[in-house]
Amino acid sequence: MKVVLSDRAIDSLKDAPPGVQRALEKQLRFLLGNLLHPSLHAKKYDEAKDLWQARITRDWRFYFTIVDDTYRIEKIISHPK
Repeated sequence: MKVVLSDRAIDSLKDAPPGVQRALEKQLRFLLGNLLHPSLHAKKYDEAKDLWQARITRDWRFYFTIVDDTYRIEKIISHPK
């Protein structure tokens, strides 16, 4: 498997705090190793769009799709409380 970030995700990541950027790198390593890693809390977010959600930190999430052997990170957002 490999990871690709969409332009939208790259733009969001540039605006994210440095701690979130570092945490995303760690979480993506977990994703590559095991989609069901407990730290990710990964779940299907939108069945119709085949969109998944996973945790970066307690307050940040990333959304992704799975196409063939690629995790495509679609967006990175601060999680609303």
